[in-house]
Amino acid sequence: MSHETVAVNLGERSYEVRVGSGLLAQAGAHIAPFLARPRVAVVSDATVAALHLGTLTQALMAEGIEVVSLELPPGEGTKSWPHLTRVTEWLLEQKIERRDIVIALGGGVIGDLVGFAAAILRRGVRFVQIPTSLLAQVDSSVGGKTGINAPQGKNLIGAFHQPTQVLADIDVLGTMQPRDFLSGYGEVVKYGLLGDAVFFDWLEANGPALAAGDKALRQYAVRRSVEMKADIVERDETEQGDRALLNLGHTFCHALEAATGYSDRLLHGEGVAIGCALAFDLSARLGLCSQEDPSRVSAHLAAMGMKARLRDIPGDLPDAQSLLDLMGQDKKVVDGQLRFILAKGIGASFVTADVPADKVLTLLDEALKES
Repeated sequence: MSHETVAVNLGERSYEVRVGSGLLAQAGAHIAPFLARPRVAVVSDATVAALHLGTLTQALMAEGIEVVSLELPPGEGTKSWPHLTRVTEWLLEQKIERRDIVIALGGGVIGDLVGFAAAILRRGVRFVQIPTSLLAQVDSSVGGKTGINAPQGKNLIGAFHQPTQVLADIDVLGTMQPRDFLSGYGEVVKYGLLGDAVFFDWLEANGPALAAGDKALRQYAVRRSVEMKADIVERDETEQGDRALLNLGHTFCHALEAATGYSDRLLHGEGVAIGCALAFDLSARLGLCSQEDPSRVSAHLAAMGMKARLRDIPGDLPDAQSLLDLMGQDKKVVDGQLRFILAKGIGASFVTADVPADKVLTLLDEALKES
C-alpha cells in the first residue's frame, strides 16, 4: 500500500512522519532500521490493544524483533503521576536502555504519557509514535510535546522530546467511534483556520465524505495537517513564538475542559472546535475579521454534526468570570498576561496579548446566555 512521507527538519532531532494505509502491518520493516538490538517495548491502552496490538506484535516479530508490552486503562485519567510512575518503572524492569526504542501505540493520552516517560527515562530514550486516533495523527504525535495533567490544568507537567519516527496508519481510523473521529476533526479544521484558507475550502467541500470513511480524503487531510504542523514546529520547536498559533481555540478549550472536569462531557477536539468558533467571534467583535468568517466556521462545524457553541455542552457551566479565571491557568499566560490566537480572516491567525478582558467577558456571558 502506498504511503506519503512528511519530514520534520530539526537538525539532529529530525524524523519522518509516514502517512498511509497498511503501515501498522508493516511496522516492523519501518522500525527495524532504528534498532540497536532486536527488541522493543510497546505501551498501549486496553481498548487500542484489543484492536491493534496483535497486528503490531505480528509485524515486529516478522522482522525478528522481540516484543514486550504494557496495557494501561483508557481515558484522560491515565495522563497522571501514578501511570507515569507505572510506565517508567515497568520500562526499567524490562531493562530498556537508552539506545532502545519504546513504542507508543494509541491516541493522544498514550502518546503524551509514553513520550514523557521516554524523555525522563535514563535522561532520554528514543520512542516511536503509532497514533491510532485522528487527533493524535494530526496533532499530538508530531512536534515532541509530551506530558501529563495536573489538578491545576492539562499538560502542565512535561518535556519536549521528539519521536524517532511517526507511523500514521489511515486504516486504523476505521475502528474509531464517530464522536471520537469528529473530535479529532476539530484539530484538522484548526489547521485550515490558522494558516490555509484553501485547505478550509477543501474541508467544506470534502468534510462529510471524509467523515463517512473515504480513505483517500482522510490521507490527504492527515498529510496536509502534518505538513502544516511540521512547518510551524521547524520554525519554533519549543513554543517561543509562532508555535503558539497551533493553540488556536485552545485558550477557550482548556478552560471549558477544566470546567467540565476533563470528562466525557467534552472531548478535547470538541473543545477545540468550540474554542475556534469563539476565537473567530471575538476576532469579529474586535473588528479584526469580517462577520462572515465566524458564520462560516460555525456553519461548517454544524454541517459536520459537531459541537460549535457552549449550548452544545451537556450540563451546567460556570459563569463568564469563572471561565475567564480558568483561562488564566493556561500555559499561554506570559508575565501574567493571557495570550490569544485571533484571526484577520480564515487562514490568517496571529498571536496577541492585546485583548481587553471585558470584551472576552462579554463574549462568554452572551455565549452562556445562548445556552
